Amino acid sequence: MEKLTFYALSAPEKLDRIGAYLSERLSRDVARHRYGYVCIAMEALDQLLMACHCQSINLFVESFLKMVRKLLESDKPSLQILGTNSFVKFANIEEDTPSYHRSYDFFVSRFSEMCHSSYEDPDIRTKIRMAGIKGLQGVVRKTVNDELQANIWDPQHMDKIVPSLLFNLQSGERTESRSPSPLQASEKEKESPVELTERCFRELLGRAAYGNIKNAITPVLMHLDNHSLWEGKTFAVRCFKIIMYSIQSQHSHLVIQQLLGHLDANSKNSATVRAGIVEVLLEAAAIAASGSVGPTVLEVFNTLLRQLRLSVDYELTGSYDGSTNIGTKIIKAHEERQLQEAVIRTIGSFANTLPTYQRSEVMLFIMGKIPVPGVHLALPSTGSGPEGTRMIQVMLLKSLVQVTAGFQTTNMLTALPSSFLEPLLSFSLTEDPEVRLLVLQILLSLIDRHDNRPKFSNINIISDISVLKLKVDKCSRQDNLFMKKHGQQLYRHIYLGCKEQSSGRQHYETLFALLGLLSVELANEEVVVDLIRLALALQDLALSTDEALPVYNRCAVHALAAAYLNLICQLTTVPAFCQHIHEVIEVRQKESPFLLPEDVFIDHPKLPSSLEKVEGDVLFLQSKITEVLGGSGYNTERLATPYVPQYTDEDRLSKRKSIGETISVQVEVESRNSPEKEERTPAEEITFETLKNAIVDSVGMEEQERERRRQVVEKFQKAPFEEIAAHCGARATLLQSKLNQIFEITIRPPPSPSGTISSGYGQTQSRSVPIYEMKFPDLCVY
Repeated sequence: MEKLTFYALSAPEKLDRIGAYLSERLSRDVARHRYGYVCIAMEALDQLLMACHCQSINLFVESFLKMVRKLLESDKPSLQILGTNSFVKFANIEEDTPSYHRSYDFFVSRFSEMCHSSYEDPDIRTKIRMAGIKGLQGVVRKTVNDELQANIWDPQHMDKIVPSLLFNLQSGERTESRSPSPLQASEKEKESPVELTERCFRELLGRAAYGNIKNAITPVLMHLDNHSLWEGKTFAVRCFKIIMYSIQSQHSHLVIQQLLGHLDANSKNSATVRAGIVEVLLEAAAIAASGSVGPTVLEVFNTLLRQLRLSVDYELTGSYDGSTNIGTKIIKAHEERQLQEAVIRTIGSFANTLPTYQRSEVMLFIMGKIPVPGVHLALPSTGSGPEGTRMIQVMLLKSLVQVTAGFQTTNMLTALPSSFLEPLLSFSLTEDPEVRLLVLQILLSLIDRHDNRPKFSNINIISDISVLKLKVDKCSRQDNLFMKKHGQQLYRHIYLGCKEQSSGRQHYETLFALLGLLSVELANEEVVVDLIRLALALQDLALSTDEALPVYNRCAVHALAAAYLNLICQLTTVPAFCQHIHEVIEVRQKESPFLLPEDVFIDHPKLPSSLEKVEGDVLFLQSKITEVLGGSGYNTERLATPYVPQYTDEDRLSKRKSIGETISVQVEVESRNSPEKEERTPAEEITFETLKNAIVDSVGMEEQERERRRQVVEKFQKAPFEEIAAHCGARATLLQSKLNQIFEITIRPPPSPSGTISSGYGQTQSRSVPIYEMKFPDLCVY
């Protein structure tokens, strides 16, 4: 062997003849079953190959591959393994020159076949399979860097390589559970087919360039489909974990796009299959966070929301195509539910990988998809009817809860634009208690920026709130602007939420948390005053008998107001205010504990049969609070004005009895209190007649005035737009004509060229234009 090697090295041009001779000998020995000589010939070829790393190796390789092929074609496992080992050694040699005429098609097919070997003896079967995996690894190494080779990434090759690897990964999963513990495993067992396959799979994916990812992933999806592997989830998830960690991170969004496409393609498949794909997406998204979810962020959410919509329809109609043919598959509601939960979790998982600005976009996007009854159906109406609409609302709001979880922003105005906040708040007026609760949870997530929310999870009276360890930051300018813009809406929705008869314990607990978070996150002096007025208005709401609230709700509202005033008095740190609140709470503890949260917000509340006499010392007094806070520099005038929620369009949308009818009288009072609306307060006409009437009969006058205002409000609520526009236009033209008359009387026209003064309408002759007729742009007029 030494002499042969020396000869080959000193006369490299003879290599191809040496190779041809050895190859001929080997073929003859294989045919004659002289396996000893076969081994010797292979050994000689291997050694020559390792020794001759010169340019002429190309001449020799042809004979070498022909011999390996011969061995692989034989039906003896030992020869197949021998051939594979030689091929692997050859694959590890770095060649200097590319080769034009080699074809590895046979090797891909043969090694893939060996991977699926079903030899009777399990030990030999394992060896053959491992040889097949090593062979595939060798082919990949050999071809992936050689531009002139047949492209290994072509679907025809990938469709053989990838399933072979997955088959071994999967078969390993079954036997692994029976294998001995790692401590007992001998050296031989350490390298199992599964580990080897995983290494090979990772190497293959790690070498995939941008354009090849698709070809590598498609056979994986096909394999999981063909062998029904989505249902079990674990194997599919494991595969995609390997894929996501092995590919270059900047390509991860391609995998996610393919999974989304596959989900769409399977939209009529059973819920378990779809849930499996969604589960895989969930895992993949978590890993892709380190790279990028890619440019198609909204596409991801669009697909997931579409699947959610389909799932709800399937659950309600009971079939995949809307018709109830005998041939259609039976849909299991609980499986669809599991799918819906999985989709919602995945939406949350994707959202958590996004930066704040993109998350705000996604929130707006989802909000645009929620159907609002009676206004617009953003998603096409389906056969599932109103129940379908309600379920979609709930599902999409649950998705929003996931997206907003942990959402932290410095600027509330940009993170919560009106286009998001207003539709969200309009849902808090619906009849459905579940929808209202979800809206409140979303608001809590958005307002809570210092993780104070868990501290408000239970409503109770705390004598010293320092034990809560609340994190309070000074309000920024943006926060103040946000409250100026949206504060009134938020108070109004809290008030109306307490007024709902269908509100339960959870609703009141969430409303308390919302009040608490507003106080620590967004409260300046003005907001604090408004919140105290709101708490007192809630107490009045619980006292009023007009609302026909059940006893539980009235006690709950009383308890909520007490707990909140106890919190806010300690945050304002005005001793006299704290003292008044604590005195009232002490009286309640002795005389009427059912007005405190400890007796109301428990599993079996202790309530009286009716609330008749709630008066005197058990109530918080607006006058007393105004007095003590006024002494500390708070706005007494504002504190003394009772809070009344404003009437808006939303009440009409929410399909309930409009509260405008009961409070239209105070609409203007409230609008005077809100700073932005000061300029718009209509000045009341005061004439001699009104003064005279005021002296004579102020009571009758008030009645008439109230009626007049009610008619005006009603007119603007109910009249068609054209009529209102015409009415306003008529007043404007009347004013203009009056002005023209005045100008005509007071300002004489300029002298005419002839020196005579023309009569009233002779102005047409004058060349100079009087000032009052000049047209100034609106912006110049003060």
